[in-house]
Parts: sequence; structure tokens; C-alpha cells
Amino acid sequence: MAKLVFGMNQSLDGYVDHTEFGPSPTLFRHFIEEAQGQAGSVYGRHMYEIMRYWDDDRPEWDADERAFAAAWRKQPKWVVSRSLKSVGPNARLVADDLESAIRGLKAQYDGEIEVAGPKLARSLTDLGLIDEYRIYLHPVVLGHGKPYFAGPRPPLRLVSHDRIDDVVRLTYVPA
Repeated sequence: MAKLVFGMNQSLDGYVDHTEFGPSPTLFRHFIEEAQGQAGSVYGRHMYEIMRYWDDDRPEWDADERAFAAAWRKQPKWVVSRSLKSVGPNARLVADDLESAIRGLKAQYDGEIEVAGPKLARSLTDLGLIDEYRIYLHPVVLGHGKPYFAGPRPPLRLVSHDRIDDVVRLTYVPA
């Protein structure tokens, strides 16, 4: 059975914004390794549209960016959206019955399935489907933006913490 994991970069004041701060080269290599080992990813529409950046090769990319793109393209993706009519390569649309669809994925796959996006994570948290939360805490204060937790914070229990460069990774499970 697969484990559903919601993990994102977060500022010290609780916000996620890929345009305001990003991973160091060491942390990016960590994300490459995670992507290579994941059973797949579940995206909301907005996050999927951001991640589609990795669908097209770009001449300015370095070796790590090409490695991440290859890992991202290889894994299956499920896109939760009622507004999209189609999705790109190696992706399937989930338009109805989110709970059944995600329970089916967890039963069908082994390993980790990434959840990307705070709004989708809130819906899956409300359904009790997220098995683990990973907060990559960056030493940045934004003062505004989209919060990591898009709704009430679920009761969580810290199970591990470690440091990757100047980022602290906090791993929680539902309490």
C-alpha cells in the first residue's frame, strides 16, 4: 500500500511560494532523488500547471535540472481538477470522487505518492488520507502568501527532523 506524502518548501512564517525562494543545489539533488523513487504524484490544477514547466527540455538547464525533469516525466501523475479537460504526458485526470480515486491509488501502488499543493493537501487531510507531512523549513520570512496549511492544522506528531544545508526538514504524521 502506498503512503501519501505532502511535502513543500516553507518560509519561517508558514508560507509556500516557489517564486520567493527555492532549494539550494544540495536540496535540489535531494528532491531529484525523491522524485526518482516516488510511485507517482497527485496535483491540484494550479500546482500541475506550474510543474508542467518540466515537460519541455530547455537549453539553459544544467545536469541536475535535466535529471529532475527526467524523473518527473517518468512517474505517473494524477491531476485533480474539474476545470481541466485534458492533461499532459503520463498524467491522468481525476475529476470526480476524489476520496475513492486516492484510496484506489493507495491500494494499487507501493511506495510514496507525493501530494503537491496546499489546497489539494487540505482536501486530502480533511478526508484523512495524508500519511505524512514534510515541511522543508527555509530561513526566510515572507509576511504574506499561500500558507502550507490551507485550512485548520491537523493534529500532528513529529517523527523526525534533519538538516539539508540551511533547511530543516520536519516530518510529521497524523496524531
